[in-house]
This record gives sequence, structure tokens and C-alpha cells, in this order.
Amino acid sequence: MTSTSNELTVDVIIIGGGPTGENVADRAVQGGLTAAIVERELVGGECSYWACMPTKALLRDAAVLRAARALPAAGKAITGTLDPSAVFTRRDQFASSWDDSGQVEWLDSAGITLVRGHGRITGTRTVTATTDDGATTTLKARHAVVVATGSAALIPPVSGLADANPWTNREAAGATSVPDRLAIIGGGVVGAEMASAFTALGSLVTLVSRTRLLPSVEEFAGEQVADTLRENGATLHVDVDAVDVRRDDSGEVHLTLSDDTEVTADEVLVATGRVPNTKDLGLEHVGLEPGSWLEVDDALAVVGGDGQLESGWLYAAGDVNHRALLTHHGKYQARALGDLIAARARGDEPDLSKWGRHAATADEQAVTQVIFTDPEVIAVGHTAESAEAAGIEVGVVDFDLGSIAGASLHADGYTGHARMVLDEERKVLVGFTAVGPDTAEMLHAATIAVVGEVPLDRLWHAVPAYPTMSEIWLRLLETAGRDR
Repeated sequence: MTSTSNELTVDVIIIGGGPTGENVADRAVQGGLTAAIVERELVGGECSYWACMPTKALLRDAAVLRAARALPAAGKAITGTLDPSAVFTRRDQFASSWDDSGQVEWLDSAGITLVRGHGRITGTRTVTATTDDGATTTLKARHAVVVATGSAALIPPVSGLADANPWTNREAAGATSVPDRLAIIGGGVVGAEMASAFTALGSLVTLVSRTRLLPSVEEFAGEQVADTLRENGATLHVDVDAVDVRRDDSGEVHLTLSDDTEVTADEVLVATGRVPNTKDLGLEHVGLEPGSWLEVDDALAVVGGDGQLESGWLYAAGDVNHRALLTHHGKYQARALGDLIAARARGDEPDLSKWGRHAATADEQAVTQVIFTDPEVIAVGHTAESAEAAGIEVGVVDFDLGSIAGASLHADGYTGHARMVLDEERKVLVGFTAVGPDTAEMLHAATIAVVGEVPLDRLWHAVPAYPTMSEIWLRLLETAGRDR
């Protein structure tokens, strides 16, 4: 087949058409610029098809069923178990059946050009997109190139693992049947969420983690999730490694753990972290290491490399800069970056030292996260441990979420816990974590308190409605004391 070559010049080129890339392009266009997205897979990216949306759809039915069974009358009205095929059908709707035509239509309506193909940096402000049949498009940017290529699942160097045809988050998110036995390697967010999902769907789940479950959040939260998984029939091996994985001729997967435990499963899911999608990006053309995370400043400009980057034309947003590997933070970075590029194109250089709307700073002080396990975990800002490591004069205030009137009404036998992490010198909240059923919608109040650096004595005047679970704020402040 004869390859073809085209050329295109726009103001901004974005490599990667996930939520981050889409938002950069949209804000740039709204700021009066032209923008083109280069995408090698589906427009909408990992979140739309293999992460946030389909995985939460897998988890939602089980969460509703648990909530109903936690009330005596509603529980008596519930008969039977989850129908996996119905769960998968609803999941498919949220993943648009892995068809990105709706997202492409949105790009068209927003005035954003889409170029299909694998994008590689081939020079200063230059990107070459290559399709599977060898056709190329050379794109030139008048102002900026943005890398928004995201991340991919890490397959650790465990003996035999790569040859055992393991699942990653993609295979788990797109599963069409429920394995009788599922082994999960990794106790982070993906591992814990998929353990909750597939346990509820009927799998006998065995989770292997080299650390405690959910090591990035407060320990009490991970412990409650671990306890619930065990109560629901899962087996957890923590503080051990998988050292050997083999799939035999019958299709069974056999894991050997570092404590000599043997685990047999029908499928094995690897959830041990992420790697940046930069291996084949052309970074060598600007003096950067292929396959590396991209270091950026608060303007999200890529730093390092050779002299080609000194004019500040290359930016990185989302997972690929390793600041906060969360879709909502990638979109937050994208909004700031799109506005910044448009402002600089107009000759309006903002003062980033003032941490205005063009600078991405929430990733430093107020990363927000909901972990949709059973039960849910919500967190913003520091844990007690990370605050201490940052040199903050730490104060910790804990309260039993289950003792709140709103929680008691929400579910019989409600179990949960909440923690405030305080900067005792400044008398402000720098972190908040809670674990318990249906806590997700409580997170934003904590986020506002952290981002706004609201003084504790002012928080007393934010009156929570009674009887709701938000009354936890009053109880935490009472525990902290008025004189704090």
C-alpha cells in the first residue's frame, strides 16, 4: 500500500485525546486559538473506556444492593443476587460499547481538529502522526505542543507473569464473564476496587499485596476495606510478593508467593502501578529520555532536555507528568494549561507566582480521591504521615463516623471513621480522610476547607444540616476543641 503524507499548521497540538487532551484543546479554542488532537486509539481515553466510567459501573449495582440490604424492610424486599450479564450490559453503555463516535462529534462541535494516528515529536513545535497503514500527517504548532498521552498498566518483572496472559485494568474493565477464581496482584486503588467488584459479582478473589491494602491513604481506611473484603469471602495476602506466575495447558493460573503460599486461579489481574505512555513519543528529539515521566513546573511546561525547550513550547498534562494520576486532576491541569497557552499567545504573560487560575497548584496541596471500594474511601490533601514528612506541625483529630445520627439513619450498623489532619501552627485543615458506605459526596466540603485554608475558628460557623453524615464536621471540631 502506498503511504500518503499531509501537513497541517495550528496554534496548539495536543498528543492524546483523553479527558486531559480534550480539555486543553477546548480551553485553547475558547481562548481564540486553533487546536488539533492526535489520537492513536479511542477519543475519550483510558477513563472513558477502561478505567473511571466502566469500572464504576461495575461497582455501582453492588453498592446499591448493599445499601438496600442494610435496612430491614428494604432488605426483606431484596431477593436473589446480582445478574452479571445485566451489570456488564449497563457497563457497556457507559463505555459507549468502545465506540468513540460520540466523542468525535463533540470535538467537531467544539471546533477541534482530530488527526488519527500515533503522534511523535519530530522537532521544535512539530509532531508527526502515523496511521497503521503508514500514512503520515506533519503538524506544526505556532505556539505549543502538549503531551497528554496518559499512562498504562505496569507489568512487574515477576517470573512468568508476562507470559501468563494477565489481565490489566483494561481486561478487568471490559470483562464479559466472571471468572470463578480471580487472583489480583496489587493492593492499591485498582486492585482494591476490582476485588470489591468481582467479589460482588461472584468470583472467589485472592488479593496479593506487597504492602498493606491501600497504602497511599490513612491506615484505618485500608484496614476497614480489607476487613470488608474478607467478610465478603475474599482472601488477602498482605506484605508478601508474587514471585512466580504460570498458566498451565488447561488455562489455570498458578501463583507462588514469597511466603511459599500457592494460589490457583482462572485469571490473574495485575494492578501494581502505572508507567507513562512516552516510550515511543520522540522525546529523544528534545533531549529527554523515552519512557520517562515528564517533569513540569507549575505552568506545566516540560523542564530538562536540551536547548530546544528553553522557549517553553512543550507542555505535559495529566498522568504523564506524574503529579496526580487521577482523571479529575488531569482535567484541572488541562483547564489551567489551555487558558495559559491562550493568554501567552495573546502576549498576556500571567504572574504565576500569585498562584492564579493559570497555575496548577492543587496537585501540591489538595489532591482529591474517592476509592469506590466496599466501603468507600475519600481523601483530600495530607495524611498524618505525609504532613509530618512535609514538616508541618501536625494535629490529628479522629471521630467514629458510625456514631453520627445521619449515618445511623443511613444504614443499620453503619461502620466508618473520619480524620482531620491539622496544621497546628496556622490552625487550618491540611488533610481529611473518611471511610464508610456512601461517603463519596462528602468529599467536596473537605476539599473546599483545605483549598480555601479556612481557619478552624471560621469552620465552626459552617453549620452542618441535621441529621446528615455531614454532622461529622461538628463532631470533629468539638473533639479538636474551640481553643485549638
